[in-house]
Amino acid sequence: MSSAAQLREPDLAWRVPQKWVYMAASAEYDGSGVTAAPFRVLGPLEVSGELGAVYVAPGRQEIVLGALVLELNRVVETTYLVDVIWDHDPPKTARTQVQICVSRLRKALADGGVDATIETRAHGYVLRAPEDATDLGNFRRLVAEAHALARDGLKVHAVDALRPAIGLWRGRCLAGVPSEVLAGMAAQLDESRLEAVETCMRLELELGRHEHLVGELQQLVASHPLRERLRGHLMVALYRSGRQAEALDAYHQGRAMLSEELGLDPGRELRDLAQAILTDDADLALAEPRSLVATPLSEAVQERGADPNPVVTPRQLPADIGDFVADDVIVSAVCDAVTEGREKGQLNVVLVLGGPGVGKSTLARHVAHRLATEYFPDGQLYCDLRGPDGQPMLPAQALGRFLRALGVPGQAIPDALDERAEMYRSLLADRRILVLLDDAVSESQVMPLLPGTGSSGVLVTSRGQLTALPGTRRFDLEPLSPEQGVQLLGRIIGERRVESEREAARALIRLVGGLPLALRIIGARLAARPHWSLISMWHRLENEHRRLDELAYGELSIRASLSLSYDGLAAADRRLLCLISLAEGTEIPSWLGAALIDDRTPNPADLLEPLIDRRLLDITAMDQGGEFRCGLSQMVRTFAHERLPAEIPEAERTGAVRRMVGGWMALAERAHKEIYGGAYTIVTGRAERWYPPEDYVRRCLRDPLGWLESEQTNLLNAVELAARSGLDELCWELATTLVTLFEARGYPELWERTHQVALTAVQEAGNERGQAAVLGSLGTLHLHRGEHEAAGPYLSAALEIFERIGELRGQALCLRDLARIERHHGDDDRALALYESAERNFVRAQDVIGRAHVLGEMAHITMRRADFARTRSYLDEALGICRSAGFDRGQALALRRLGQMLMYQQQYEAAERTLLEVLAMVRASGDLVGAGYVLHDLGRVNAHLRRVGQAVEYYSQAARIRERILDHSGVAAVRADIVAILGRPRTSVG
Repeated sequence: MSSAAQLREPDLAWRVPQKWVYMAASAEYDGSGVTAAPFRVLGPLEVSGELGAVYVAPGRQEIVLGALVLELNRVVETTYLVDVIWDHDPPKTARTQVQICVSRLRKALADGGVDATIETRAHGYVLRAPEDATDLGNFRRLVAEAHALARDGLKVHAVDALRPAIGLWRGRCLAGVPSEVLAGMAAQLDESRLEAVETCMRLELELGRHEHLVGELQQLVASHPLRERLRGHLMVALYRSGRQAEALDAYHQGRAMLSEELGLDPGRELRDLAQAILTDDADLALAEPRSLVATPLSEAVQERGADPNPVVTPRQLPADIGDFVADDVIVSAVCDAVTEGREKGQLNVVLVLGGPGVGKSTLARHVAHRLATEYFPDGQLYCDLRGPDGQPMLPAQALGRFLRALGVPGQAIPDALDERAEMYRSLLADRRILVLLDDAVSESQVMPLLPGTGSSGVLVTSRGQLTALPGTRRFDLEPLSPEQGVQLLGRIIGERRVESEREAARALIRLVGGLPLALRIIGARLAARPHWSLISMWHRLENEHRRLDELAYGELSIRASLSLSYDGLAAADRRLLCLISLAEGTEIPSWLGAALIDDRTPNPADLLEPLIDRRLLDITAMDQGGEFRCGLSQMVRTFAHERLPAEIPEAERTGAVRRMVGGWMALAERAHKEIYGGAYTIVTGRAERWYPPEDYVRRCLRDPLGWLESEQTNLLNAVELAARSGLDELCWELATTLVTLFEARGYPELWERTHQVALTAVQEAGNERGQAAVLGSLGTLHLHRGEHEAAGPYLSAALEIFERIGELRGQALCLRDLARIERHHGDDDRALALYESAERNFVRAQDVIGRAHVLGEMAHITMRRADFARTRSYLDEALGICRSAGFDRGQALALRRLGQMLMYQQQYEAAERTLLEVLAMVRASGDLVGAGYVLHDLGRVNAHLRRVGQAVEYYSQAARIRERILDHSGVAAVRADIVAILGRPRTSVG
């Protein structure tokens, strides 16, 4: 075989194509994507955090950290760490010493503000950090990108990826770390660096940069004189630079060194290269660069020796699945959108959008198969734009694949993105081809891949919005309904098995939110284990901490699916998502994200937009302020909560919870003030508030009681979260403020639930003020239930504390409620004295509404004594106070007392008119409890007017309300009045 023929062997490392086309780097590629990693092992071991360099003690701590970094996010067994530290005969205390090292490393990382944690596992430890937290990880990523780019003919981009990858090295891997085991691993990594260098040199030679490489290659050969591939690259660079003699001299120096040191001759490839240089073989010459001016497709293809009219029919669609389940209406609509109007020449671009695991790709492939034969017989092109390594694929790479699939030889494919796109559009013109672009990341990624004519169709799936794509039809996928979920499980594991445990199947579907990927994983695991019951699978998934571990089977993984969206976020957005997982409601308001990160932006909803764009948050509704509300699916919440410790230090998490609960506290307090006209009839504490933007607060609290009702779940969760987080002051303040809602809308069970949580929190914290406030409020709750004997001890205990700490408003509230107990016992004199004491304290506390309420209660006593002048005086003053403060509920209460007084005076028609006015007021404000009282009064008025039917109707409505709010004594009183008017017992009040 001649030397020239040998040079054309495909395994020759420095072989270059006979034709070379020089193109400038495409703007689509950014080779600067390397950030300073906190963990650096490509040289001496270094660690840095937010506070700068982190000191790691030399010796054992260096070794342990080095081993953990090399296995980032993977468990490293303790036995392995022992072997790494002690090459022979480890001491008996080896495991203990490893634990000490890990403990000190944890402290060093935390003190240095490093975004990483060392987690303990059953048999070892795992260093948990983002994938780009090590220079080694970044090196491997860039090298993988370079290889992919080179395979697609994008050599300029490949070099642009390799250069920063090589630049990450600062010396030998883990230099100075005293471990023979790690030294062996480091040597392998050092070899990978040299391989990357050799690849980079080869690509740059193929790009014609030989003159610029000579000096660099001479240094590399001097550092690694026995590496024949580097020496060969140097010989080619010298030869092409017109330095033939120096090229041969480099060969002879290498041959002499090999002979002297190893007693060997150079390898065959190096010998053949020397012979080719000696004979001036034409195959070593580099062709002249092609003009950058674009040429027509046929000329470009013919120039590269290809058929200008390729007739290849690509069939690239991945297989359809037999157990496909989806909404038939959506499937039909997507099919219609892809095919309609094609006869008019319009290009149909259809977007199938949705979050991770919702079934976008599965639906798109199913639709593509359904349409392929009839509508797109000339072929189907498919590309996963996420790329095999999870990184977005460059459009130039995707076009390279498509062009090869359409029959264009590799050497005929241009380097430039725009030239590839022109060739692609020309090949698709007048052909009926369906293009399926899966998991698109951005509009710029999709635009070059669109055909130029309407004979073809385009189907795109994406987790993002892609709103800038023109002329598109959009379809948002939702998780499966319960029935669809049951159907999918039945198709995977058998309908009979599902039917035998239908409720367990529905429970599984609820647990994963109907997510098709999760259900497919569950089905696959159950199918592989016929002896497992569905309820046993539910129990395995019930543990939230293990749920994502359980939702993995083979190549299917919820965690991996969510990671693609998560890793594509900016660091700040990743942190925000993790913090949002601390909120436990099914919906979150738009201001909450700003509270979590303490951002005072006037438009807090903007902070959530990146998460919405990635489908990690879903818009579920609009709130009273006109802002959207977001939902966090159970799977995303579990994933984000799992990442929380690695992303956010504990102190920062505590601060985020404090601000979040402080935001709920600020809004609930503001709602109370809007309802009562100020901070009246409530004991306040010292808890820190976090205030959402004022404009949002005003819009949101136009209907303050309605807002409290709509946010009921979130407010209850905030009380419980505050208790668990040790925020006792916020816990009791929020719980007692929510009585505004509980009292008006009749939620005694929620009143009790929140206050028992708060009472435990303040007792454990030794918070006297909080204990008194909660005890007093529990006493009021018992009074609302008609449990007067149970209320006394709570109120007396609260009063004692309030007197000791000098809390006037608290004393007034307790005295007011103790007076109610005395009235119940029939001691009006004692009650009146307590009311008068309460009034004095309310005056001293400047609580006008508290005083107005007491005046109304005192009027009730004087009314029963027929002292109507004094009653009218009390009521007029109370009514004036409430009107001045804008407290509608207080006005209604005073007017109700006025109606009762008219009834005492036997002015029944006037009493009815007044009470009907009050009924309209309380119904308008949603005051359920007040409505119950007024309806009872109207029943009595109508009974006096001998309107038996109307009286019974009012009584029945009143009884239903009293039953709903668990006011048992009130129900008994209403039933007694029904018995009295009808003359016989009634077992039901309708």
